Amino acid sequence: MANARLKTTVAAPAAASVPQVLAELDTIGGPIAGVDMLRLLSVALPPRELVWWACLAGRDVAQVGEAPPPLAAAEAWVFEPGDERRAAARAAMEIAEPDDDTTLCAFCAVVAEGTLGPGDLARYDAPPGAAENAAFGINIVALSGQGWSMEEGLAYLLDRGLDIARGGDGTKVPRPQKASAEGSAETAQGAGAAP
Repeated sequence: MANARLKTTVAAPAAASVPQVLAELDTIGGPIAGVDMLRLLSVALPPRELVWWACLAGRDVAQVGEAPPPLAAAEAWVFEPGDERRAAARAAMEIAEPDDDTTLCAFCAVVAEGTLGPGDLARYDAPPGAAENAAFGINIVALSGQGWSMEEGLAYLLDRGLDIARGGDGTKVPRPQKASAEGSAETAQGAGAAP
């Protein structure tokens, strides 16, 4: 229903639970199965948790102390979902710089409830999988831009999403180390407060 497809062939039936498919993908291993696990998680999380997961990836991407306006607006929606916050997220997204990847977070918040936005836009359904694709996309952007190994980055993003799915806030998952230009390792800063 979210217009998502896995690239990895799994033996689990179509009616298999998310944990069953995640376990099979984990057994298969490799980067394609790992990305498929991210994809599956993006369609399995409820809207508010999905947006929060996207926001944490947005924090990774932004790499600054203060959140860019689209990210801040998406985080505000997570803390207090409602039409006013959705409208603010849409406005922040529309005036953002073209290269601001955190607009994916704002877009995720705008369409998370299944419509194109608040007000008159609430009469129109969002495209199938719009919020899910935005959350998946910002996680892929985070994965590719942090200097993590593919394996460690995928594990981190998945563990963070699974922590959120289990009722956590995703901020206490240990971050992978990234190599600096000189080859030494350093730990990145943690994300902001969770909902």
